[in-house]
Amino acid sequence: MDFFHSRRMTYLSLAILAIVFAAIILFTAGSVDMRTDVDSRRMVINGQYSVDGGDRQDTLPDEMAHDDFRVLTIRGELSRSMGEQEELVISANNVWFKLKSDGKVIGTNYRADDTVFAGTPGNSLTFIPAELIGDGRDMELYLMNPYDMLSSANLGDFYDMYTGSRSTIYELLFQHKAPSIVMCLMLCFFGLFSFPIAGLVLGRIEYRYLSFAVLCFFAGVFILTQSLSSYMPLWIHDPVKCMAFSTITTHICILSSLIFIKVNLKKKSNKLIGNIIIVAASLLTAVALVLHYTGVSDLYAGKPFMLLFGAICSLILAFCTITEIETARDAVVVLATMAPVLSCLFLDAVNEFVHFTDVPLYETAMVLTLISQIVILVMDLHRQYLETLRYQQMQKELYEAKVSLMVSQIQPHFLYNSLTSIAMMCTKDPKTARTATINFADYLRGNMNSLKQKAPVPFTQELEHLKKYLMLEQMRFGDMLNIEYDIQATDFLIPQLSVQPLVENAVKHGVGMKEDGGTVTIATREEDDCCKVIISDDGVGFDTSKPVKDDGRSHVGMENVRQRLKELCDADVTIESAVGEGTVATIRIPKKTDENS
Repeated sequence: MDFFHSRRMTYLSLAILAIVFAAIILFTAGSVDMRTDVDSRRMVINGQYSVDGGDRQDTLPDEMAHDDFRVLTIRGELSRSMGEQEELVISANNVWFKLKSDGKVIGTNYRADDTVFAGTPGNSLTFIPAELIGDGRDMELYLMNPYDMLSSANLGDFYDMYTGSRSTIYELLFQHKAPSIVMCLMLCFFGLFSFPIAGLVLGRIEYRYLSFAVLCFFAGVFILTQSLSSYMPLWIHDPVKCMAFSTITTHICILSSLIFIKVNLKKKSNKLIGNIIIVAASLLTAVALVLHYTGVSDLYAGKPFMLLFGAICSLILAFCTITEIETARDAVVVLATMAPVLSCLFLDAVNEFVHFTDVPLYETAMVLTLISQIVILVMDLHRQYLETLRYQQMQKELYEAKVSLMVSQIQPHFLYNSLTSIAMMCTKDPKTARTATINFADYLRGNMNSLKQKAPVPFTQELEHLKKYLMLEQMRFGDMLNIEYDIQATDFLIPQLSVQPLVENAVKHGVGMKEDGGTVTIATREEDDCCKVIISDDGVGFDTSKPVKDDGRSHVGMENVRQRLKELCDADVTIESAVGEGTVATIRIPKKTDENS
């Protein structure tokens, strides 16, 4: 903990902020899509196109005006000739394609032998050698959409053609997606390490930090898969698995967002609503997976409905958060930082049904939200760490004040009486006075050492200190004070100066108040589950049923003794007394076991 003092925490905060802003720059630099930088490699078919068997039109535009197409046919010639060693690469996302050259099929992603996923194109990369293409003059490309809702305002979202090979694709990947990959991996690693760091700094588990760590990790995975969806067939050769992995990360990211908002709710009613929403979203994801792997409906077909469901659930949780703004400070922060995600999730859901933009709103908003949350997290950890330091310092000062108060309650009258008795003996019995002075000095040394000793000490050490005290008291009371020891157990620990107040009360308010004096007995016993220290006297006693009077007893000191015994040894003190019969005070110290040690 010494490492995380104020100045170094400030440096750590600045370093994290610098990394975050660097990530923003990298993300901005890497957000340019691969297609905008590969004009030299991009291949198109110049000619005529028709939609769903309609009239043919010339010059296929980049931004088509047709939505929900079923079959798009493009006929013409390749935009440029290919070299003998080149390959034509076709990237297809969630559409079937068939490419013909001179009337002969030379490339397709259709899987005739797939019965379960016959209607699921998935994500695929197809490499067609130049020798199969020929001169590239008589080309036909068929794009087939198996989904009812597939907006085609930007045709490039679903297919692309360019020349190259696998090595070329890796080259393009590292040139144009490396910044995005670095940024996403940073988010993932921050999610993995932010929660342990928060636990180290605060010394306890904070579930809101855990939920943020989960959100940060899965948001990084989500953004990474969306950015690399066209490249995933390089590593996952099954097109359906590529699509499923990319889509399921959307489900998990939405679920993580809902969990993060729910964890920050404070009211019981809002927490109940949040739990219901989390369970419902989890069940919906499970149902989507079952329908996918049974071939009823694949994950991509259900994605718009999952986005819409997530948007509705987010709005409900946002409303719950609004109701807590007046009572919870964190509600304002959560609502402000999550507002971009909540609004863009809703807009993305609408965009799946009515296409109005090509910008990935939810991904962009998630990056902004995570950056703001990271800044708030660092500031919050710094603030809470300083508060923890202040609290620990206050606890230390309070504890030392209690010990000092306890000592002050025990010592004054005894010190005065002992010094007076020694002074009187200096003329009557110098030898005894000398012994008493040495004994008194040892007693004071023990009291001073107890101020530094916070942990319990062996009972034998406490007993030796107690004997010095009683020797001084016997010097004062003479034959009126008898001391008996019945020590049958010593193998246990006890807080320093915790037995003396009980013995002092027995001497001063028990035997000392009796005309002919009496006996104080100190005994110890060992039982199966505890050790006992028993201080008994045959003095005047008192009525325990009556309220405590201001009779000069060291009541504050006794309360401090009770508290110290409870905090340090989980021990308790019981006092039994009867008027005219005496008093018995018992300290019960539980034995330590493997479970509570």
